[in-house]
Amino acid sequence: MLRVRCLRGGSRGAEAAHLIGAMVGITLGRSVTGWVQRAFESSSSAAAAQTRHAVEEEHVTEPAQQECPVCSHNEWDLLEEVIVGRAENARVPPFSVEVKANTYEKQWGFFQKYGGHSFPADHLKKAVAEIDEMCNILHHEGVTVRRPEPIDWSLQYTTPDFTSSGLYSAMPRDILMVVGNEIIEAPMAWRARFFEYRAYRPLIKEYFRKGAKWTTAPKPTMADALYDQDYPIRTVEDRHKLAAEGKFVTTEYEPCFDAADFIRAGTDLFVQRSQVTNYMGIEWMRRHLGPNYKVHIISFRDPNPMHIDATFNIIGPGLVLSNPDRPCHQIEMFKKAGWTIVKPPVPLIPDDHPLWMSSKWLSMNVLMLDEKRVMVEANETTIQKMFENLGIKTIKVSIRHANSLGGGFHCWTTDVRRRGTLQSYFH
Repeated sequence: MLRVRCLRGGSRGAEAAHLIGAMVGITLGRSVTGWVQRAFESSSSAAAAQTRHAVEEEHVTEPAQQECPVCSHNEWDLLEEVIVGRAENARVPPFSVEVKANTYEKQWGFFQKYGGHSFPADHLKKAVAEIDEMCNILHHEGVTVRRPEPIDWSLQYTTPDFTSSGLYSAMPRDILMVVGNEIIEAPMAWRARFFEYRAYRPLIKEYFRKGAKWTTAPKPTMADALYDQDYPIRTVEDRHKLAAEGKFVTTEYEPCFDAADFIRAGTDLFVQRSQVTNYMGIEWMRRHLGPNYKVHIISFRDPNPMHIDATFNIIGPGLVLSNPDRPCHQIEMFKKAGWTIVKPPVPLIPDDHPLWMSSKWLSMNVLMLDEKRVMVEANETTIQKMFENLGIKTIKVSIRHANSLGGGFHCWTTDVRRRGTLQSYFH
């Protein structure tokens, strides 16, 4: 028993030896203390030698510690493992105030009619097939693909503060952010997404058991006080005016953020205050990450800010796609830091293609497989040409029907592991 504790407990084994020696000395009395101590020291020396030998043998034969399966510092290092979302069982979110504020007026009739019901079945079937093919192509490119669990999103749930049904597990980028070897679950702002984390928990627990850090940000109550119930969004002009004034449908009642409002560049993370991310949520992230990271708040001329990666998508060290329709108010600080600002071409997606929860600029919502490979929409030939001019090979995949559910390649994925180290790219 003493030998095992020495192996496992370090100095505690030696402390136990001294304690036993003292106990023996007290028990046998002063007349025999010296003899007992000399005998014990002799046996202890032999035991120590055996222990050292055992430790050396154990050190030699023990297998190397398994590398943490979660490690990603930016958006462009070599992609090794990724989570890809699911369109199966996706439901249209109920038309609540936060959904209304995040969608365009021409789509409101769709939400009023289908809220709480399935997306059109034929369209959904095609989206599922597109994402399955996307997974096949990622696998062919050498990437390990993981998927969330299928969930029945039709179930209605009630909390003390609201009643809703679910949405989907299509966009892991919205709910999961990887910073180093840590997975952070975001406290998203839509009531329809309150239980979305359940689809990812089996995966996250697996990563945790293998050494990853796992953090869940404070879960918001999503009480009425989190939302401006009278948020005026009748026209695009209203939206521009409110965004310029720093007014959003989410209040500062409690922290909330979608992970997709953050974009990573090593020790620097960039985030926008949006309809789903408030300043309390940003401050929570800043305090949580601590002094090793800098969280920069940036803003855009955007009438409907929600998720940064179709507005400002960092695709390499000091290389960023910046939406020409939504210019960044702080762009000069990137230029001063020596970054290259690339304005992507106007998207080619037809006007009549349904985009219920997003804009056409999903064309720039791309996934970097490494600095020289990018996954891009097969029908967006002009942005393919742009990447080729930058010396980046395009991996062409069509996900037009999947786009309709609210995301491009970056949205449909969360990179779990990229081969790289933590560095600073912004000075």
